Amino acid sequence: MSHDILNNYLDAVEQNLLALSNAYVEQFSATILTPERANLKLRIRFQGQYLLAISEALLVADGRVSYLDYRYHCQNEKNELIFRYDSTPHFPNLPSFPHHKHLPDTVIATDKPDLAQVLQEASDLVTPND
Repeated sequence: MSHDILNNYLDAVEQNLLALSNAYVEQFSATILTPERANLKLRIRFQGQYLLAISEALLVADGRVSYLDYRYHCQNEKNELIFRYDSTPHFPNLPSFPHHKHLPDTVIATDKPDLAQVLQEASDLVTPND
């Protein structure tokens, strides 16, 4: 059952990637470690050379996917940070601890975003909504 939940999650990720018209996947690595644990690593290159690197450590608990750790890092063609969401516990004073978002000049409190939201945020850098 847990293995099916992980496979369904990974299939949904793949569908989100296929829906991106302005990007291609440089790396897609999904490693199922146990029926309840998996690691996901992605590198997505957007037009304009933006790079979105994704890393998730996944766990199936109570019939759903949860996250042991995650990192969604977006940078421009000069390797300069655009944004990074992560759960590294190094900002204990933020109300969303350990979740937070790095921007070029600051770190802000935020809940963990859905991966589809992150893909859309990165995609909007290339094709902004008017």
